[in-house]
Amino acid sequence: MRIADCDILILPGLGGAKPGHWQTRWAEKMRTAAIVEQADWLEPDRDDWVDTIIEAVKLTTRPVVLVAHSTSVSAVAHAAPGLPDNVRGAFLVAPTDVELSPAAPETTHVFRPMPRDPLPFPSMVVASNNDPYVTLERAVEFATCWGSDFHQAGDAGHINIASGHGPWPEGLLMFTRLMQRL
Repeated sequence: MRIADCDILILPGLGGAKPGHWQTRWAEKMRTAAIVEQADWLEPDRDDWVDTIIEAVKLTTRPVVLVAHSTSVSAVAHAAPGLPDNVRGAFLVAPTDVELSPAAPETTHVFRPMPRDPLPFPSMVVASNNDPYVTLERAVEFATCWGSDFHQAGDAGHINIASGHGPWPEGLLMFTRLMQRL
């Protein structure tokens, strides 16, 4: 599938889209991409985040690919059973382990328990060896449960601005690989 043939819905994690973050840059560069805005980026309400994602997808008329980072990966896993069938895939980056990570902010605990059911669309989980919010083993467990392809990103931290990921060209290559699969 070509990027031009679908709507790319970008789902930032806790705190929302930051200037310079790879998701913000992708939204600016991809003509068919849009950032889905949550009502409260700092104190998430699980039902509200999930409903916002589902409604954003329902407003589209073309195939959709989700691009989630951090806490929004949990939100996608919760939203999956209610998503319309025009969702063709999901690129899930640096999932926050809302159950076991001592570094995960308490506000993310509203996404407990982390769903383990297979996702109803193709997906790819990308995680690093040294993410403070998820161990590599847990990221692999999530990917396995969800039926996702898995990509180990090396020592990439939380794959955000703080870990040195502005443009993140390697991520774009991984995303392109997922798009080719769709």
